[in-house]
Amino acid sequence: MTTTRIPEATIARLPVYLRALGALAEASTTTCSSEELAAAAGVNSAKLRKDLSYLGSYGTRGVGYDVEYLRYHIAREIGLTQDWPVVIVGIGNLGHALANYSGFSSRGFTTVALLDADPNRQLENVAGIPVRAFDELEEIVATHHVAIGVIATPASSAQGVADRMVAAGLTSILNFAPVVLSVPEGVAVRKVDLASELQILAYHEQRKLAAQPQAPTKVAWG
Repeated sequence: MTTTRIPEATIARLPVYLRALGALAEASTTTCSSEELAAAAGVNSAKLRKDLSYLGSYGTRGVGYDVEYLRYHIAREIGLTQDWPVVIVGIGNLGHALANYSGFSSRGFTTVALLDADPNRQLENVAGIPVRAFDELEEIVATHHVAIGVIATPASSAQGVADRMVAAGLTSILNFAPVVLSVPEGVAVRKVDLASELQILAYHEQRKLAAQPQAPTKVAWG
């Protein structure tokens, strides 16, 4: 693992490169050029080479990158050479979807508990995991050595949940609630606001419509 400080924008792209390398490996591709990997990841090759330079020199001039070798080093850099236990809090519709999402386990994240404050939810079993009381958070974190929590609660509950997570020892939070969380220094928060992403797409669609030529207005001559 490199000791060089990697820019946040590069860190955000490393999982994209890892996914692209996984697709190349599944297609039995053993080596690829920076242009091929960049195309698979949807970035330009100069940006990809700059990003990978922060990790070290893993390419060979005239040959390119060894797919499995680079795949391993990126996975190691972002901490995916080990499994990470995760707790999900808030088992409504979104919480159900997250619990059933197979992409977590295939990328090294194991959901060890589903928690909800609603007693009626605690009667449910989602994706083979029983929903437990939110009050069990501290015990679960200590038992499974959990560092990452996912918040899928309404906005009104999210800050309280985050406070409990931090007090229990969690140091990374993925927040799906439409609210900005306040956390101490040293706690990482990633916010996923699905409605905001749709609003951004709506903006681009509106721009496209505004750029279209307008049909001429018919003038009625008397």
